[in-house]
Amino acid sequence: MEIKLEQEQCFLSIQQALRLLGGKWSFLVLGQLFCHQPQRFNQLRRSLDNISTKSLTDTLRHLEKSGVIHRNVIPTVPVTVEYSLTDKGRAFRDVIVEMRKWGEAWGNGIQEKMH
Repeated sequence: MEIKLEQEQCFLSIQQALRLLGGKWSFLVLGQLFCHQPQRFNQLRRSLDNISTKSLTDTLRHLEKSGVIHRNVIPTVPVTVEYSLTDKGRAFRDVIVEMRKWGEAWGNGIQEKMH
């Protein structure tokens, strides 16, 4: 009975994490902010060249609402907005590092297979 409860808790915890992070772009946005933070909207958009403006806006809003990133508005003309990781976002670092390692080990040739 304990094993089944542990399995259910594992599934629920993963489900909560995925719900908190949101869509597929969240992982890439977090990866960019780990490497280069803070970043402005257009810096993120250029570094994630396949993302639409709407998708990036939605992703940033979701991550901010979830407390994973911080949106800093700097009163300049025009207004400057920078995004950076919160403590909650920085706590995700080990996951991003492991995803990178996994991608390096197993992702070779995936681009060729997709085209």
